[in-house]
Amino acid sequence: MTAPAPHRPPEGLTHQGLVYGSDEEFLAATVPFCREGLARGEAVLAVTTGTNIGLLRRALDDVSGQVEYADAQDWYQRPGATLGAYHRWVDRRTAGGAHRRVRVIGEPVWHGRDALETAEWTRYESAVNVAFADCPAWIICPYDTRVLPPAVVADAHRTHPELATDGAAVASDHYADPADADSVWSRPLAPVGAEGEDAVLSFGADLTDVRTFVADTATALGLAPHRTPTLVFAVNEVATNAVQHGGGAGRLVLRRCGPRIVADVVSTGPSHAAWYLGYLPPDPRQPRGHGMWAVRHLCDLLEVHTDDGATTVRLHVGLD
Repeated sequence: MTAPAPHRPPEGLTHQGLVYGSDEEFLAATVPFCREGLARGEAVLAVTTGTNIGLLRRALDDVSGQVEYADAQDWYQRPGATLGAYHRWVDRRTAGGAHRRVRVIGEPVWHGRDALETAEWTRYESAVNVAFADCPAWIICPYDTRVLPPAVVADAHRTHPELATDGAAVASDHYADPADADSVWSRPLAPVGAEGEDAVLSFGADLTDVRTFVADTATALGLAPHRTPTLVFAVNEVATNAVQHGGGAGRLVLRRCGPRIVADVVSTGPSHAAWYLGYLPPDPRQPRGHGMWAVRHLCDLLEVHTDDGATTVRLHVGLD
């Protein structure tokens, strides 16, 4: 028997995973979720597959026009950019008291992802718990067992504090808090399959050489001209952090790995970076601290790990 849904506070995040294996199970959870939200005057957004959008439109019938819809293929392209898009949507809907709370159906895209992308999108799902912790949002993330690998479905139990079904909810026994000091999400960086020799540069406070090195090396490795400024900016921001918050110097490693350019910026010093660095939106009133948020938006993938007094920020940018 499913336990009753816990009380929903007027503020703060509710983040639930919805594991379903049929259209009926999907609708049994999402239709009441949408209808109740609309009845309470909450903004409702459904980001899911084209098929599920069609199912929702028909099932919601008279109130379907009050729900906003977005195709998941368009929405879930880069983890940092996706999280930023959700934040902007929440801010717009709650600005000026237009809506006190929002509800989101957010179904990530897993098809066509390689192992690294799957791992990072899984960590994105975990990062939602810290990035939206204070947002007046109720988010349900559907996982379709008919098409998803069992490992992806199993991870839904680790990335969501609760599991939703038929309008009720239970706590997930396997939830892994992203903010725990020994979080399972803070894992060592995997070796990369580089093509050719690594290009290495040590740097100090003057980052002129860093920018030139990145532009010249990435171009030689096949990075498209329109992508080069993105990588130069991103590496410069991370290197700036390394100088300011690390030991005043750093090491840059650049290489081509299949369809991506991968850059490691390594710094030493007392600073310890959380694995979700750059996922928390900075306060627009603060004069500094916006760089990693921007880097997350620009890069296809970004990994962070601190070990033995050294922090490595790994940036992935697609060749095209």
